[in-house]
Amino acid sequence: MPREGTGPDFIEALARGLEVITAFRPGQPVMSLSDVAAATGLARPTARRILLTLVELGYVRQQGGGFSLTPRVLDLGVAYVGSMGLWDVARPHLERLVEQTGESCSIAQLDGSDIVYVARVSMPKIVTLAVRIGTRFPALSTSLGKVLLAALPADEVAGVLAEPSRSGLRAVWQPERPEWEAELRAVRARGWAMTDEQLARGIRSVAAPLRDGSGRVVASVNVNAHAAETSVDVLLDHHLPLLLQAAGEISLDFARLESVPLTTRAGGAITKS
Repeated sequence: MPREGTGPDFIEALARGLEVITAFRPGQPVMSLSDVAAATGLARPTARRILLTLVELGYVRQQGGGFSLTPRVLDLGVAYVGSMGLWDVARPHLERLVEQTGESCSIAQLDGSDIVYVARVSMPKIVTLAVRIGTRFPALSTSLGKVLLAALPADEVAGVLAEPSRSGLRAVWQPERPEWEAELRAVRARGWAMTDEQLARGIRSVAAPLRDGSGRVVASVNVNAHAAETSVDVLLDHHLPLLLQAAGEISLDFARLESVPLTTRAGGAITKS
């Protein structure tokens, strides 16, 4: 990305900010300040100011001694999903799961107290939620979100849920702390989550975790149904086993993708061998 433009309207600071975002490459989701400065050729103080600005805007988060992108980068395009390669891995499994269940299936990740949809294969329905890539919902009232919250250290969940939602939606289910703590303990114990009209009337779903090669939960996948068409028994007895199988296959394929060495081609492009 050029840091110096060809005309008087070129904004160098914006170019530097975008350069920092695109410095997060496949296989390197967490970078230190030194890593970012080296990858961009920026001075450490400049890289630091840009990173902290992106943190304040919600596009980057600090974790330990490093920085990583947040799902909010999806607002700028599909760079976040593409950097993980998750959609390419998950798509055939999602498409097969939709064929098997006759229901829409989605993948989401956690951003603060919300989930953000990062992949979806839809089944046309008369009544459905308006969902697209980048849609946000309050995490606690979704099956996708329960799976992701349950994967966090138990002592961190309350702090995450204290963050204000940016979804603009008030969920039907508004539990007190003892109730949601019990629910997340149950999710941890059984390895999957269900919601039955907790986000919105008429919507029920089941979700399972997606893991990387180290076993870390990186996303969650669900089967979403309308309560008038799909009973809880069908959801649990028929759809859930298929979902768990698909989640395992996606996780396995994602782990294989991560294990493939990176290759740098002419022009600086980084691809999987």
